[in-house]
Amino acid sequence: MSILGNIGAGWVDKGRTWRHYFAMLWSVARVAVQPRYWPRTTRNVFARQVLFTGVEAWKFIALIACMVGLSIVVQSQVWLTKLGQAEHLGPILVMVVVRELGPLLVNFIIIGRSGTAMAIEMGNMQIAGEVRALDAQGLDPFTYLVLPRVAGAAVSIFCLTIVFIVVAFFSGYLCGVLTGAQPGHPMRFVNSIFGALQQADVLNVLIKTLVCGAMTGVICCAEGLSVTTASTEVPQAATRAVVRSTATLFVISALVSLATYI
Repeated sequence: MSILGNIGAGWVDKGRTWRHYFAMLWSVARVAVQPRYWPRTTRNVFARQVLFTGVEAWKFIALIACMVGLSIVVQSQVWLTKLGQAEHLGPILVMVVVRELGPLLVNFIIIGRSGTAMAIEMGNMQIAGEVRALDAQGLDPFTYLVLPRVAGAAVSIFCLTIVFIVVAFFSGYLCGVLTGAQPGHPMRFVNSIFGALQQADVLNVLIKTLVCGAMTGVICCAEGLSVTTASTEVPQAATRAVVRSTATLFVISALVSLATYI
């Protein structure tokens, strides 16, 4: 009975944790649309978060997208050339990049790059007493710390995903031209891409970027703020934030793909 009790207690604790995450996500979504929760201090934190998460990471994201576009074309050009169906290169890129790889890779990179930094920053602020100091000065820690970081992460991931998709398409077409895959005239290639896009693809990208990005911000902030007194808790909180954010990303991506394409 003690073993069953420990198992049950563990699941109850996990349930409380995830309920806390979703409650924070709902709170962010509720207050983010109200201008009174966006004073100048909050807007400054939001701008810095976008600068760190989005602007400073776009070159690396573009490099990864370029390699992905090249890899997809190299892997598919053999049978496309043999079958004389090089015009399907655009739809293949849409199917692989837009629906799966683009949002997934961008989220994964931001989790490792910015999610860890966010959790560590929150943990260090908690230990140093800065969170209590903000509360004592009349600044709501949720509005000043959590809201701009979650919103900044979601917006940055959405914008970086668009950059990833565009660069992957461009590099894929360029690779097709250079390797003799004969993707056709550029306008024909662009038309094949827009012809392959569906309304479900737009919904797919929005959910996998905005929702997953917001969940990453929520989990990282929550884990960072869960640190109590010891500095040794900070790397543990960062590890939990990365693991749980990654697991959430894959679960949401799988559920969205099942709901939109089956």
